[in-house]
Amino acid sequence: MQKLVYFIRYRYQILYRVLFTLLTVSIIVVFLPKNVRFNYKYVQGLPWSYSELIAPFDFAILKTPEQLSVEKKQMLQNLVPYYSLSVNLADSMRKVLHQNMAESWTDKWGITRPLLKKNTFSQIEKLFDFVAIHGLVASVDFSSVKGEINVLDGNNSQTVESRTIFTPQTALQYFEFELSKVENIDKYFALEMLQNNLFINLTFNKEYTAKEQERLINQLSYTQGLVQKGEHIISKGELVSSSKFQILYSLETEFNLQFGDTKRFQIFLLGQILLVFLTFGVLLLFIFNFNPQILKDNRQVMLILLAILTTVVPLSILLQSTPEYILVFPLALLPLVLRSFFKADITFIIHLSVVLIFAAFISDGFQYIFLQMISGIVAIIGVKTMHKRGQIFITSFLIFLSYLAVYFMLLLLMDGGLAKFDLRIISLFAGSSILTLFSFPLIYLFEKTFSQLTNISLLELADMNSPLLRELAHKAPGTFQHSIQVGNMAEAVIQEIGGNPLLVRAGALYHDIGKTYNPRYFIENQITGLNPHDELSYEESVVIIKSHVDLGIQLAKKHKLPDAIVDFIRTHHGNRRVEYFYRNAVKDLGESAVSEKQYTYSGPIPFSKETAVLMMADSVEAASRSIFRPDEDNLNNLVDAIIESQMNEQQFINSNITFRDINITKKIFKRFLLNIYHIRIEYPK
Repeated sequence: MQKLVYFIRYRYQILYRVLFTLLTVSIIVVFLPKNVRFNYKYVQGLPWSYSELIAPFDFAILKTPEQLSVEKKQMLQNLVPYYSLSVNLADSMRKVLHQNMAESWTDKWGITRPLLKKNTFSQIEKLFDFVAIHGLVASVDFSSVKGEINVLDGNNSQTVESRTIFTPQTALQYFEFELSKVENIDKYFALEMLQNNLFINLTFNKEYTAKEQERLINQLSYTQGLVQKGEHIISKGELVSSSKFQILYSLETEFNLQFGDTKRFQIFLLGQILLVFLTFGVLLLFIFNFNPQILKDNRQVMLILLAILTTVVPLSILLQSTPEYILVFPLALLPLVLRSFFKADITFIIHLSVVLIFAAFISDGFQYIFLQMISGIVAIIGVKTMHKRGQIFITSFLIFLSYLAVYFMLLLLMDGGLAKFDLRIISLFAGSSILTLFSFPLIYLFEKTFSQLTNISLLELADMNSPLLRELAHKAPGTFQHSIQVGNMAEAVIQEIGGNPLLVRAGALYHDIGKTYNPRYFIENQITGLNPHDELSYEESVVIIKSHVDLGIQLAKKHKLPDAIVDFIRTHHGNRRVEYFYRNAVKDLGESAVSEKQYTYSGPIPFSKETAVLMMADSVEAASRSIFRPDEDNLNNLVDAIIESQMNEQQFINSNITFRDINITKKIFKRFLLNIYHIRIEYPK
């Protein structure tokens, strides 16, 4: 237990990164599509481009949509619709009929002709009941009915011929025909009564008819044969005919259905986990070999993982919900954001990893990889040195052009022409390009969340109108001019030997901000010829000189400067001695009476190429101001002596700077100083 506690205590930073990486991988696996993709692409009329295909299992051959449509139409032609007969309505209408007959007969005949009345009423009731029993339906509801219908009378149902059902037109014809055969009745009176008291008592039953229709459709067979396991399906180069196409389609459908099985799904899930782990493993291996310092920084690791999640999760949701809109997702957003924080090679390998993961779940995997890789490269190149936010707008347009170029190329390559050109695809590309502009808020969000710097932020920091630099220029103008000159020199070197020029310039502008406190104690700010150190002891003077580092750090934190800028303040003197006061103290007091530690900066020493170059530039520029005769030889010797001294004091052992870089640095510094002091090189006569 004690060993475990010890292990966690001294490796918790590594464990933290490992756990967060595992959490990221788990989230990706959870959100990735869980449907298996059929690994063959086939087009009717084109040759089969794969090796011989053998049936991996038994499966039924599905009928084509056209076949199903014809069979369904034929089956529905035999549909017997349902109609509901209302008995209660007939009873109530019969009472109304009796009342109307009595009133109308009295109005016409009074109380005369009783026999005629009896015969007429009897005939009316007979015809009325006959029609009511057989049913009267509206013509518009019955015009398309052929053959038979099912009549629902309460809970009873019977099938009758549709020709026995009356419509208002056929009922009148029936009344006229039957009345013409009867004598001793008032035919006109009877016809008028029957016509005026017709009513619809047979109505279409939509619910029962729909159930009957569903029953018939369920009886429809969707298959037309069987392919047994091990049976030959198609050979390489064989033309995909309509029958072969239907067999392949049936195999693909059955393949997708079978992966709903629990065991198969578990195997698929295991493969998905291995895919993500392998991709992340290769990604981490690449970073470990080519940029290992990233893996030592928790904030940078979390930034990468969060950027991947920000892309993977919404893309996975879109792929599962509306896959037809997959091209509108701005996958180029990932390299656009990451390029603001990392080098091009790291950005590219991360983008490649995400593209490869998703290509396994997209039907046109090759086309998707090609499309996204080209757009990703364009995005990385477009913001290679992003000094203006407008570059993202230009890059977004270039991404759109790359989409178009790849799309037309694939049309020519895969289809042999532009016959399948789809304007909808172009609109998806345009939407994707516009959505890449969301890199603006994402870059800002990641920058503030993980305390990382982008080139645009460095440009904003290097703005001479920032409050801190204005204060430095006002209180310590000599130091301010020194900082500008140091920035020019360091930036020129970094541009030549590699690194971040904007970072070293911003670091140079702020490296001496601690001198805004007690500025007159620093020689570059002494304009009256009076030196306040003359009134102080060496110990008091060195405390003031050294304090500008600590005061600068405090001031930087007060103004919330990024840690990367604060690092320049900490390291620009390393752990070197305050040489001037140390030598004078030794000279006056003796070496034994002087504590070297008291005259030494607390460090740390530079730990990057940028901070190392700044230390050299700071020392060389400051020393050049005190040189008595600034000619070419003196300046060259000064640069060589200062940098050699710093190397002997091992100030650069933690920096990734080479001897070649240092030699280039010397040459650039010498050229700068010659230009500053307007010294012309003497040419041989």
